[in-house]
Amino acid sequence: MSPLAHYLIFSGILFSIGIAGVLIRRNIIVVFMCLELMLTAANVSLVAFSRAHGSNGLPDYNAQVLVLFIIAIAAAEVAIGLALIVAMFRARKTVDSTSLNSLKG
Repeated sequence: MSPLAHYLIFSGILFSIGIAGVLIRRNIIVVFMCLELMLTAANVSLVAFSRAHGSNGLPDYNAQVLVLFIIAIAAAEVAIGLALIVAMFRARKTVDSTSLNSLKG
């Protein structure tokens, strides 16, 4: 079995890639995917800690149940986020985040 540090390093790398994508990229769809990548990194950490800190040889399933709720919320977030992106594209004819500087259409 791999040590906890390997999973946490992997989670940190995923989160770092996600934060770099949010800060560097201008395409709003790529920014949205990077936000989802950051959420996945948090889920990897939760599952790794639940597997590492179990009792009597069994993992602590509380964190894994929380991960299931996070995945369900992320699915709803994707549906709403993509609907907003499509609506912004129809109004502005671009997905470049620098052109989205005002609330007016």
